[in-house]
Amino acid sequence: MSEHEVWMRQAMVMAEEAFAAREVPVGCIFVRGGKIIAKARNRTNELRNATRHAELEAIDYILSNKDLTPVFREYPLSHTTLYVTVEPCIMCASALRQMGIKEVFYGCENDRFGGCGSVLGVNEGLKHPKHPSYQATSGYCREDAIMILRRFYITENTNAPMPKSKTNRVLKTEIPSRKADKSPSPFSQPASSER
Repeated sequence: MSEHEVWMRQAMVMAEEAFAAREVPVGCIFVRGGKIIAKARNRTNELRNATRHAELEAIDYILSNKDLTPVFREYPLSHTTLYVTVEPCIMCASALRQMGIKEVFYGCENDRFGGCGSVLGVNEGLKHPKHPSYQATSGYCREDAIMILRRFYITENTNAPMPKSKTNRVLKTEIPSRKADKSPSPFSQPASSER
């Protein structure tokens, strides 16, 4: 198992915590100097705040911890690597760029909101006059990340304003390879014939 897979397994633990808390199961860890300095999971339902994605929860912890950020500087994450189970959304990808993240490794693509190339290349595809770009690499624990999302989206979301009945949904366990993968995102709703 590679070093990246070891770190991604720790992010998957956070995704499992999110799943158990009935949150969209996304988890992350931030690594600096070979050590985890922060870990977080989505808390949007718990806090009733759509901005409380795993990445932003961890960034808030890092910035508020005087041992991790003794003096605020322009790019406080320039020596830090993020491991996250799902490609950061456009909002999170932008925040990571503004904080000067060194690099990002993620599990599966986010075909609806991805900010590291699936929808918009905020990380390096878009030119910015000030903030440096960062590399984002996908595929670590990809199948596990997809499966936990599928497990979540097959269940009833009691936090939704108008919950939809999902009693006839079946958990799909086959995951096509990335090159041949033309299937819908794990975030997308099935076609009406699949409901």
